[in-house]
Amino acid sequence: MSATLAVLAYLLGAVPMGLIVSRLRGLDLRRHGSGNIGATNAGRVLGRRYAVLVVALDFAKGGVPVWVARSVLGERASAAVLWCAVAAVAGHVFPVYLRFRGGKGVATAAGAFFALQPIAAAVALTAWFAVLLASRYVSMASLVGAWLYPFAVALLSPPREAAPLSAAASAVALLITFRHRTNLQRLWCGQEPKIGRRPAAEV
Repeated sequence: MSATLAVLAYLLGAVPMGLIVSRLRGLDLRRHGSGNIGATNAGRVLGRRYAVLVVALDFAKGGVPVWVARSVLGERASAAVLWCAVAAVAGHVFPVYLRFRGGKGVATAAGAFFALQPIAAAVALTAWFAVLLASRYVSMASLVGAWLYPFAVALLSPPREAAPLSAAASAVALLITFRHRTNLQRLWCGQEPKIGRRPAAEV
């Protein structure tokens, strides 16, 4: 049952919501803007309301599998529930439907880990907004939020829950950092586009 739920979490996480939304608008998001199928590029290409829609859908891709796993397996199967969270994010980043070329996993991870520890997720989300307002770099805000969550979990969760959840969140943060490697290079060179500007190209 645990393995089946993890596979289903991956398959749901792999559904390219940004691409589906753009196709409904008559566009292929991969051929416009940065080429990424996530909410940031959806906002640049389609407009702010579509970015919000893609964020909500990607968030749900992470939260729903975790909620279902917790309902089916119960709190005692926490390791299996964590596998579902990680699988959903992995599905978004490496979607089988798009030859394993997906998005960066931030919104899907937010949904998954909000379902697991909402207070720590609220702390990370607050930091995300603060960094975004201060810097106007979505990538920087995303990386700060991704790495703050495991530390917030360690401080706010009971010891028995904190260690495995923090470890899973750290693994996801590493994956998100890997997917942002070109953003980090551009940040270092001062070439990263700020929110509201259209980049010439992004991998």
